[in-house]
Amino acid sequence: MKAKLKRIFQCQSCGYISPKWIGRCPDCGAWNSFTEEIIDDKRSETKTLSESVNPIPINLVELTTSPRLLTGINEFDIVLGGGIVKGSLILIGGDPGIGKSTILLQASNNIAKQFGNVLYVSGEESLTQIKLRAERLGISSDKILLLSETLVEKIIDCAKEEKPAVLIIDSIQTVYTEESLSAPGSVSQIRESATKFMNFAKNTSVPVFLIGHVTKEGAIAGPRVLEHLVDTVLYFEGDRGYAYRILRSVKNRFGPTNEIGVFEMTSEGLIEVENPSLIFLSEHQSSSGSAITATIEGTRAILTEIQALVAPSNFGIPRRNFIGVDYQRVNLLIAVLEKRGRINLAGADIFVNVVGGLKITEPSSDLAIISSIVSSFRDVPLPEGTVIFGEVGLSGEVRAISQTELRLKEASRIGMKRAIIPKSNLERLKENYGLTIKGVRSINELLESIIS
Repeated sequence: MKAKLKRIFQCQSCGYISPKWIGRCPDCGAWNSFTEEIIDDKRSETKTLSESVNPIPINLVELTTSPRLLTGINEFDIVLGGGIVKGSLILIGGDPGIGKSTILLQASNNIAKQFGNVLYVSGEESLTQIKLRAERLGISSDKILLLSETLVEKIIDCAKEEKPAVLIIDSIQTVYTEESLSAPGSVSQIRESATKFMNFAKNTSVPVFLIGHVTKEGAIAGPRVLEHLVDTVLYFEGDRGYAYRILRSVKNRFGPTNEIGVFEMTSEGLIEVENPSLIFLSEHQSSSGSAITATIEGTRAILTEIQALVAPSNFGIPRRNFIGVDYQRVNLLIAVLEKRGRINLAGADIFVNVVGGLKITEPSSDLAIISSIVSSFRDVPLPEGTVIFGEVGLSGEVRAISQTELRLKEASRIGMKRAIIPKSNLERLKENYGLTIKGVRSINELLESIIS
């Protein structure tokens, strides 16, 4: 009997299903995100990953450990938690041209030399285009197998025949499976295709990399279930105006999250930046509006420069423009400065920028942001060789932060001479790491320390 087909409208952002087209998704709020999809009324039976369906006591489960596959790119291995885990499903997202395909092609060359064939599947580019990129990167290996195909079943059959060390799919939005009647890139196709690649990875222990497109908001295109399905989610960040690229881990079942790797994009590909702090501070000058802070990214501390520009406003409403920091957080700090620090910023344009394209999300940069704003407002440079970090509360108090020792060690290694930190952190320190450290309890004590 022929299967009955059903037409539905599905949100391409969150996967919400509606029997008719609607302009705005009631679940995620996205506009014009519904597309028509055709599905089978009768669901097909799904295959389980395990041969046994009986529960097993946890103490009887056998642990099997296998060495990780090293990509030969140290920064990449750090972000992955020490290398590629066999049988893992890894998703890499980022803006077009940011370097996703480049880093995987470079990693393929190193993996092929050590562990065997690498199958690189492209649904976007022809084999000639991939070859041109490989020549630019200086890559020429008979162990890197190229395949231009978009049908998932054919890709998996080829992978089973070739038995590669690693399988790379470029990209998940371009491939499709015959079991779904929806168009490639739709919610159903992405979910079904990713599930098939996950089953292949778990059953064969072959690591699979999925390259994913991103939306204009910076999130990976498609349903959020895709990020829940994979083992590791990596994001490529970076501004086109900068040569530096940041590979960030936002989910990792086999390692720390929020770990980053820093690369420099050159004509010969991506080059590792082993000392990010020196890169971000390489052009630092002692001028008003500039402050140095220490932020924690994964398991490492990175020193970076925060710049602020405060100027009289020529318009009725002052402008506020912040790059690399949370917009609402900086507005909160400005309000605290006005209320608790008695500094009138209501009629001033304020611009804040994190140098090098780095994005700071943790509140430990509060003190540095306030210091840079006050320094620019009063046109007085901060003391040379000073690193500043700490969280600021709504009443103007300076709160303790975590991993103070790690931040101070990095500051000392870079050559900083002085540090301004929360008083409560200073009282628990066992060593000063060669720095002159001053603790502050409030932003008023901070202002006395930096502007004297």
